[in-house]
Amino acid sequence: MTARRRPWYRREMSAGSFAFFMNVPTLLCLGLVLAYPVIYAGYLSVHKVGLAQLRRGEFAFTGWENYGRVLEDPLFWVALKNTLVFTVITVGSEIVLAVMIALLINQTSVWTSRVTRFLILLPYAIPPIANGLIWSFLYSFQFGFLNRILFSAGLITDPVNWAGNPNTALYAVTVPYIWRTLPFAIILVHAALQGIPKDLYEQAAIDGANAWHRFRHITVPMLRQIVAIILVLRTAFAFAVFEEILAITQGGPGDATWVAAWYSYKIAFAPPNNFGMGSASAYILALMIGVIALVYMRFVYRRVTL
Repeated sequence: MTARRRPWYRREMSAGSFAFFMNVPTLLCLGLVLAYPVIYAGYLSVHKVGLAQLRRGEFAFTGWENYGRVLEDPLFWVALKNTLVFTVITVGSEIVLAVMIALLINQTSVWTSRVTRFLILLPYAIPPIANGLIWSFLYSFQFGFLNRILFSAGLITDPVNWAGNPNTALYAVTVPYIWRTLPFAIILVHAALQGIPKDLYEQAAIDGANAWHRFRHITVPMLRQIVAIILVLRTAFAFAVFEEILAITQGGPGDATWVAAWYSYKIAFAPPNNFGMGSASAYILALMIGVIALVYMRFVYRRVTL
């Protein structure tokens, strides 16, 4: 006599099936919030989409025309150059400052380091737009605190228009961005320092190695992997910077602070509202970020993990 099979609704679910079932709501939310806008932007990028087309609901297919118009636009290349300069300055500064500050925190007592880590995390908790507005007040030509402090210290004799001068505007925007995102790198580097065995430093000190030699031959090799991770993540985010630009300079003066994300925004949402071209420029930016991430993973991350 053969045993009767259990109905499907009474069978015991495997661990993998249960995990997938529990993640279905999350996957649906991500699909609605992330996947659909990305796919729809790709659809818009190959169609002629303006206010008139949105009103009629008719989008003429243009193929790769929008991508060609973006690549032929001189302003796009100006924005790309500014983006590269911004990324190199912010990412390089973050890595150097993160290592220095993390080493300093690592030398303090446990109680002091906890308080310091809490204070360091405060800028990271501030919304990017709010951070930009705070620094726009600091940079203000008429009543900014930065000019007041420098004038009181005797470092300047006349107010400096930090965010309104084409020669200083892009560099002025890098400071608020570094101030907001630096805590992320500090925490990662500090965690990596905590994982370095103390015995290595003690043995090196017994062998006669000074502080510089211990840093060069022990700390730096042990931090290469986490620095590579920070390099990949911070480059991707810096390449898509937008909030500080919006709050402080709005791309000005002129095109001095036009970056790639600001270019996509202005093309799409400023008259004549070319949403197709704006979507194409956003896809080009995403492709560039993806290529940079692959290059980092291929030549940087793999090298330090071997």
